[in-house]
Amino acid sequence: MAERVSGTSTLAEVERPASTRLTIVSRDGTAHDVEAANGESVMLAIRNHGIDELLALCGGSCSCSTCHVILDSDGMARVGQPEGDEADLLDGSLHRSPNSRLSCQIQVTPELAGLRFTIAPED
Repeated sequence: MAERVSGTSTLAEVERPASTRLTIVSRDGTAHDVEAANGESVMLAIRNHGIDELLALCGGSCSCSTCHVILDSDGMARVGQPEGDEADLLDGSLHRSPNSRLSCQIQVTPELAGLRFTIAPED
């Protein structure tokens, strides 16, 4: 779908991709390149591609931490640090790192293209 962007004197169309390529790393170290629909959560992208080790017991309502992922440091710069309930839930994980996030709280956008999300060890 194209989004119209108005300039000072002309109307230009900017193409926005419908999906974004992400890399999901399973607990055994296998890297899975996936096409994730923009607007969905990273958690849904992982589950929709058949990577079942991500439990996501609460279904994405930020009330558990079973969708815990760890990003590379450059990824954290793009998605930001966890706040509020997400930070509190991650505090209870034995595997929290400075690059931990809950995948249900990260929305897929074109700016995430190429990021690696490693599924955290199970608590």
